Amino acid sequence: MNERVAKALAELVEVVARLRAPDGCPWDRAQTHRTLVPYLLEEAYELAAALADGDPSSIKEELGDLLLQVLLHAQIEAEAKRFDIADVAEALRQKLIQRHPHVFSGERVETAQEVRAQWEELKKGEGPRKKKEDWGKPALIRASKYVEVKEAQGQPVPTGRFLSLPAGDPEKVIAAALVEVVAEARRLGVDPELALHRFLEENG
Repeated sequence: MNERVAKALAELVEVVARLRAPDGCPWDRAQTHRTLVPYLLEEAYELAAALADGDPSSIKEELGDLLLQVLLHAQIEAEAKRFDIADVAEALRQKLIQRHPHVFSGERVETAQEVRAQWEELKKGEGPRKKKEDWGKPALIRASKYVEVKEAQGQPVPTGRFLSLPAGDPEKVIAAALVEVVAEARRLGVDPELALHRFLEENG
């Protein structure tokens, strides 16, 4: 590996470990996998926006912010002596080699579509995986689909139990109601995005 890259990554891992050390940053030390998830989602969305804008300086900054989330989660696991960032990197290296036999094992494929099909077949051969595929979608999009499916099943989701909506522009009324729910969630110490995902996971 490029010596500069290896040095920079090693020093960054040390900084994250220092932040989580007993005499490190109180905020960083207080974080858990669960409390960090909202920041992980936020950083992913911000990186997606930067990529869409195409500004290199913004992309570099947002990639760093997302990398920090990866390193924090790996550091939490390292402290619990389950695995560390080196194990994460090694597992990913092995997966990439296994799923690219056309690169590393001499097999031939001609198109990107063939590569994609091969990737999916190799995934199936690895056996079932516990993965929340739908968590890659915003919770409100998942919820809209959930409501649509319930209606199609003849089991419409009841409304009006929690909110009394005033008359007016429906879009503005719903937006205001959503903001109020978010404010109430914050008061209760609940992340509304995660709460909605978990509800859909349990009831979908």
